[in-house]
Order: sequence, then C-alpha cells, then structure tokens
Amino acid sequence: MPVEFELCPGRMIGGNHPCFIIAEIGQNHQGDIEIAKKMIKMAKDCGADCAKFQKSELEVRFNKQALERPYTSKNSWGKTYGEHKRHLEFSHEQYRELQKYATEVGIFFTASGMDEMAVEFLHEINVPFIKVASADADNFPYLEKTAKKGRPMVVSTGMQSMETIRQVYKTVKQHNENFTILQCTSTYPLDPEDVNLRVITVNSLLCMIIQRINISI
Repeated sequence: MPVEFELCPGRMIGGNHPCFIIAEIGQNHQGDIEIAKKMIKMAKDCGADCAKFQKSELEVRFNKQALERPYTSKNSWGKTYGEHKRHLEFSHEQYRELQKYATEVGIFFTASGMDEMAVEFLHEINVPFIKVASADADNFPYLEKTAKKGRPMVVSTGMQSMETIRQVYKTVKQHNENFTILQCTSTYPLDPEDVNLRVITVNSLLCMIIQRINISI
C-alpha cells in the first residue's frame, strides 16, 4: 500500500496532500432521484470531494427468504424487506444519470459495491474508486475479485478485528497496490469516547515501517 496514490483522476491522497472528504449519501435519498441530486449538490457546496452511494444487486446480495420476510419497521418502504430495498435501490440508468449530474456540478461520484455484481456494474460505469463496506471487509473472495479490477479501493474496518484487517491488507495488496484502509467505528450515533482515532496514527506508523523493510502483515 503506497504512502500516497491517485484515488481519483488528478486527486492524490496521503503524504502532504489535502484530506479527501467523502460525503456518505448511501440510501438516505429515500428512493427519490431528485432528493439524491440535491444531496450531491449540497455535498459539493459543503466542500466535499466525492459523493458516495450504496449499490446492490438485490437478488445477488439476498436470498429469496430474506427478500420475502415481513418488514414492519416504522421506517419500512414496503410490507417485505424486498419491497423496502427495491424502493430504495436505483436502477442502472438512474445511477448513470446521477453520475452525469455529479460530473456537471464538479464532484467525484462513486458507491460502495455491496455484492460482486454491484462491483461489476460500478467497474462498467468507470467510477474512480470502489468503496468496500465494513460488512464486506472479511469477505475475502469479494475482496480479491474487487482488487483484481485494478481500481483504487477504500476499505472500511468497522466490526473487524485487527487480525482480520491484517488479512485484508495481504489479500488486497497481492492484486492492487492502490488502496487505503478507512478507520470506522460501527456505532450510530457514536459517542466521542468510542471514536478511537489514535488507531489511525498507530496503523499509519506500522504501514510505513512495513513499506521500508519490505515485508507484509
């Protein structure tokens, strides 16, 4: 993993380069493409470098039983979990429309590929980098296939042990040098005493040592 690399065209990260700010839109657009566009524009106006969504191919990511189970949450958009997720999931054409809009307002556009087929689609539309969600950080076949695409990667670490993240490092590095590991504490909302930001300093120092003595963890 290099100390610095080009995450997006013309935009270096690491070293003395400015902090790269990703606005997490996810599925907070409520399935409404006009709300999604407003959020992209707001991200740009607030100074973010990138607007990030979440892309799933639902029949790949979930089995039939999961999609058909009743979903009675007050936040549900349907009677079943499948109906809820389908309401929130944009089509391929809608993703292309959002990508075009992001280009027009001058902000990078990408998404977390929530399954292997979603990664294939994101690769097809030429996103600058692929985000790996915390829940997939221990899915090593997924990580290997994603790394082989050759696109820069950002891998979240929430809910994962340090040993797992060492294995993530080894797995991705075999196929792709341009990746970074994102410190993440999967608690919402997050209490300040649980942020644990100093792990970034420790891990950054460890990675620098590894680079210099040319070994891998």
